[in-house]
Amino acid sequence: MCGRYIIREQEAAERYWRVHGLPKWVTSFNVAPSAIVPAIRRARAPESADAPNEGVLLRWGLVPYWARGVPPRYTTFNARVERIDSAPAFRDAWARGQRCILPAAGFYEWQQRGSSRQPFFIGLADREVFGFAGLWDRSIGADGTVTHSCTLLTMDANRLLTEIHNTGHRMPAILREEDHELWLAGGPGDARAVLKPYADDLMVAWPVSPRVGSPKNDDEDLTHPLTEVQGSLL
Repeated sequence: MCGRYIIREQEAAERYWRVHGLPKWVTSFNVAPSAIVPAIRRARAPESADAPNEGVLLRWGLVPYWARGVPPRYTTFNARVERIDSAPAFRDAWARGQRCILPAAGFYEWQQRGSSRQPFFIGLADREVFGFAGLWDRSIGADGTVTHSCTLLTMDANRLLTEIHNTGHRMPAILREEDHELWLAGGPGDARAVLKPYADDLMVAWPVSPRVGSPKNDDEDLTHPLTEVQGSLL
């Protein structure tokens, strides 16, 4: 699973995806479920062929269209790739092609070490900014309030994340740069084909402070490596 990640400066995302008019957001080093996060999706009415995508702000934790604006009692901030076409919360968004990309600059996972858990920061060695594969939906409450929300896809872990996330052996679906358009605009088969574990030799990881466990802590120090960690698998 992936329950914490990082969003950095908006200007970097705008340059990377060449999407103009992205809604304003604040840099966060500890994004937690239910937060409002930036996302990029295919525009329903593109301004031009050169600008087919749009930037939006979405609630992290998908509220299905049929839920009438009420978040499910079960968690929906992650969606297993294996079940996006069958899980009730996600299958309709998948069938309608409501795919999105969640900009990120890193994420956190926890390694089980006996009775304790050690958090790790994970980033990419080849890119400062990257995108998670996601799904989005729109749900209208009984009072007419509209909730726009999203989920982040997860898959079987690569070697590095298998060692870190050693209880679940999962990792977020990180998109390769050349696959962004296929994920946003390709057919179901093409979109599924790009969902592959990111190469572990293009990723970096190090242990960080347990402070990241509380979303109340949100500062750059959370990403700094610990100088001493006992019993790590890495």
